[in-house]
Amino acid sequence: MSDHFSLALGIGTQNMAGDWLEVFYPQPILHPQAKLVQVLGRQLGYTDGNQAIALPTSQCAVLGKALADAGFAELGALADSLQHSTRPLVATILETDDAPTTTPGAYLKLHLLSHRLVKPHEVVLAGLFPLLPNVAWTNQGAIDIHELPQRQLAARLRGEDLQVHSVDKFPSMTSYVVPTGVRIADTARVRLGAYIGEGTTVMHEGFINFNAGTAGTSMVEGRISAGVFVGKGSDLGGGCSTMGTLSGGGNIVIAVGEGCLIGANAGIGIPLGDRCTVEAGLYITAGLKVALLDENDHQLGIVKARELANQPDLLFRRNSQTGAIECKTNKSAIVLNDMLHSNN
Repeated sequence: MSDHFSLALGIGTQNMAGDWLEVFYPQPILHPQAKLVQVLGRQLGYTDGNQAIALPTSQCAVLGKALADAGFAELGALADSLQHSTRPLVATILETDDAPTTTPGAYLKLHLLSHRLVKPHEVVLAGLFPLLPNVAWTNQGAIDIHELPQRQLAARLRGEDLQVHSVDKFPSMTSYVVPTGVRIADTARVRLGAYIGEGTTVMHEGFINFNAGTAGTSMVEGRISAGVFVGKGSDLGGGCSTMGTLSGGGNIVIAVGEGCLIGANAGIGIPLGDRCTVEAGLYITAGLKVALLDENDHQLGIVKARELANQPDLLFRRNSQTGAIECKTNKSAIVLNDMLHSNN
């Protein structure tokens, strides 16, 4: 068989109509060996294409042995353990990285991001939203919105407390995967599909959307919107914002370089190069007129902020006397406290 993009065995939740609500993949695999695809193909009747194949519990022990005999002991052990599941099982095989067409396929791609197997913008997520049903995320798992009232009544009759934590298309990332070497103060504020690099600290007010995140050591006290990737050593101050593709950024890919500082309540609508600083409270949008200053604070001209996109060593500030937005070279990189990022 030809090279495949990804595959995984998952445990999920379906509504009463048999529609998938969510899927948990303990061991997603990127670029699986052809031999592994062949074993799954023989056991599951898979030939080609991107498919989500229902996996009966009665088949799991046989599948587990076949995988183990072929040299895939870890995945074989997982398959064998799935025979005890009380929830529906699925084997999702993606031959190509095309736009997802099934809910299990969409969840596999979100898992690839949060497991750090791919980085933001390295996987096709077009058409994702229609495949993610709006779900009530509760202390009893995912529940179809239309089935929630009956489930709430049934829980009360049993003397149980059914707590609804959120109603959303995306679950909390940490309900599916907790990456190594991170601190997340409020796990509800990091969605599945976020890429959280080792050494990252997300404080209580920090938020990280899907297909977004941090490459490594960073302090996040602001919002990282969908599509925004933050370089190592950058600090996002309290209440700051990054304009993502879902919040008015259009087709511009917003990114933050390494060693940057976005001050408290500031924001960016342009990508920043390395070692850039945005003064607290200042929001830099693409069309904003910015006065360029030399090292002696002499004005060299006025440009739109988009012309400074991806340029390193810039300091954006507001003139305290005139209110004008200014930009000058800032050669001193932002150095974060190493102790803050010791998350082992």
